[in-house]
Amino acid sequence: MDLFGDLPEPTQVVTGKEPTQSPEESRGEKRKHDEGLEKEVTVEKNEEEKKVCKGQARLKAYVAARRGEREEMQDAHVLLPDMSSIVSSLPSQVSRLAYFAVFDGHGGARASRFAADHLHHTLVTKFPKGDVENLDKLIKKCLLDTFRQTDEDFLKKASSQKPAWKDGSTATCVLVVDDVLYVANLGDSRAVLCRSEHREDGGEKKCVTLALSKEHNPTIYEERMRIQRSGGTVRDGRVLGVLEVSRSIGDGQYKRCGVISTPDLRRCQLSASDRFVILACDGLFKVFSPEEAVKYVLNILEDTSVAVEKKEGQTEREAHHDAACQRLASEAVRRGCADNVTVILVSIEF
Repeated sequence: MDLFGDLPEPTQVVTGKEPTQSPEESRGEKRKHDEGLEKEVTVEKNEEEKKVCKGQARLKAYVAARRGEREEMQDAHVLLPDMSSIVSSLPSQVSRLAYFAVFDGHGGARASRFAADHLHHTLVTKFPKGDVENLDKLIKKCLLDTFRQTDEDFLKKASSQKPAWKDGSTATCVLVVDDVLYVANLGDSRAVLCRSEHREDGGEKKCVTLALSKEHNPTIYEERMRIQRSGGTVRDGRVLGVLEVSRSIGDGQYKRCGVISTPDLRRCQLSASDRFVILACDGLFKVFSPEEAVKYVLNILEDTSVAVEKKEGQTEREAHHDAACQRLASEAVRRGCADNVTVILVSIEF
């Protein structure tokens, strides 16, 4: 299974259809154009370097957290628009590193808080350094190793307690390397991207919602099969009839039942067509579909008549994004979500 899937390129029209070209045709075509592609890659690389010199996407993150009807806030989040302060050195071809994450704890808040405190520090120690080739492959390995290490470190700490901690947490993390998003997620928290695309009929642009993450629950066939092969069972849509997610950080008592900490990874090149990213725990998506959440935010951003409170130092644009984030979280509670709700809105501006 390819854990490092690319999202559609910004210039493509999103149709939901997979390409029908056969593997043999693909290989033949690749051999036919190898020499030309080599030259094109060099040209594209030079063009890309020029774009970086002109300036990268400006990212600004906003967060809203609501406890809902829960006794305890078990969500945690991290906003690091500039990681340079904790990175000793970066690969020569990387000029910007940013990180945004949301963690939804269950069985307590210790796993989510541990992940929020430690995951990005572990990531920094494992991130490629110096002159490197095949940066994508190394970032993939870095993310996989980071999640594994974070899970192992928390489980070691949890098992040393008396009584042992039984907390677990989902994780949805967006690592921004220059203008590329690398999204790693476990469990049922999600990340979605709002992108403007040309209509197939050539009409005006429309905003589409692209999933940046993949949900992991034991009702999904592949997840259920892994759990059953490990000796676990799925009852009422839950692992052993208790745990709602099939991948997580922590949950030591379920690791022997096929619950793993291997994230799904996705990569997405940012473009001028991109508007914003929403990261949120399942509390939001219990009462909003991803498309509804994106539309709700767009309505606030595009309605200039909406009165918003500007905080000190905020521009009008920033105030609207902040208001959209806060109102989205509040609306989830108003719609009846009793769970904790955490929403991170990352605006994108070229």
